[in-house]
Amino acid sequence: MKVIEAKIVVLGSQGVGKTSLVVRYIGKMFSKHISPTIGASFFTCNISVDDARVKLQVWDTAGQERFRSMAPMYYRNANAALLVFDISSLNSFQAIKGWVKELQSNVPEPMVMSVVGNKCDLESSRAVPHAEAAQYAASIGAQYCETSALHDQGIEQVFVTTAAALLRLAGAGTNLRSYDSADEDRLLSGAPTEETPTHTGRIELPAWSIDNIAHGEPRNTCC
Repeated sequence: MKVIEAKIVVLGSQGVGKTSLVVRYIGKMFSKHISPTIGASFFTCNISVDDARVKLQVWDTAGQERFRSMAPMYYRNANAALLVFDISSLNSFQAIKGWVKELQSNVPEPMVMSVVGNKCDLESSRAVPHAEAAQYAASIGAQYCETSALHDQGIEQVFVTTAAALLRLAGAGTNLRSYDSADEDRLLSGAPTEETPTHTGRIELPAWSIDNIAHGEPRNTCC
């Protein structure tokens, strides 16, 4: 089985639900009491796509403005980005346009970008028309998807579609680490064994990020 490794960064304003979205996918849980991310949270997950496996390093960044200067630490060398906004907040949608410009200026390598309209359960309070968001995503060569961390809606599609796009990027000769799973297995155990793709919630925090980070427990759940 072909394996590629990629780094994905989750960007967006404070309160749009970035952490809830990631935790819902990786930890299969939802909490209304997740504290604001401090610095960044780091998760890993394996996603099976056709006959390949994508190992994602997921960096969930802080949305608070006081952490903005730290952002380049996290999106440097990223292969993909989820640009998350709240469909009930026009300001949060405008903010992702700034993130796109920043990525385009600072990440010279080809990147998979996905625009994510979160909180689609707040349809009655919608401030960003679906068509407008989809049109913007198309203009920057990104996919558009609407999600609800509360209802676990659309989130798997975002990650699986991103993983598939990363496989295409690797096939186009982009500098993504790629190898055969048999080689990995022999290195780890001395004999080839098949590893089941799983979601694995793991947190690694910078020294300043030591409290109030909510995350899911590891789960062995196939995509």
